[in-house]
Amino acid sequence: MQFKVKNTLVTLVQGDITGQDTVAVVNAANSTLLGGGGVDGAIHRAGGPQILEECKKIRAAKGGCPTGEAVITTGGNLISRYVIHTVGPIWSGGDSGEDQLLASAYRNSLRLAAVYGIKSIAFPSISTGAYGFPTQRAARVAVDTVKKLLEEKNSPEEVRFVLFSQKDFDIYSRAWAEAIGEPSLP
Repeated sequence: MQFKVKNTLVTLVQGDITGQDTVAVVNAANSTLLGGGGVDGAIHRAGGPQILEECKKIRAAKGGCPTGEAVITTGGNLISRYVIHTVGPIWSGGDSGEDQLLASAYRNSLRLAAVYGIKSIAFPSISTGAYGFPTQRAARVAVDTVKKLLEEKNSPEEVRFVLFSQKDFDIYSRAWAEAIGEPSLP
């Protein structure tokens, strides 16, 4: 699925974020920045030890990465030149500011992309794995946040959503179709 929001091409694909040919990929990291499971573990494994070494330097300087914030490292062995590590919220039922923290993770990732002049960026479905954020709700937050930023700011040439499962791809596709006024997808 592809479409334009102002001057930015938005692409949705099902696949593995570690194989994307974008300038940056976003890592759904934990606050320690030391790797973990899911997307975080896959990026650290595929990117190699250089990413972890840079994350350790960030930890030494800043103490980690708070929820909703983002930091940047090299892409190591990835095709992508950079990894933007952002920490999404752990789902606690929806009354603990989870939506706002998730929106902040997307905003801060795009802010860092702008600072570094990144022309293409790939996002996973942040917080929907081990952190338990309901995928449909997370998709709405992601779509609303990214669409609003693309309409308001200087934006990358491409924003790509890389969804690991067919189910997640379908959920994000429906959310984007609704947001841009396209007929609903099955």
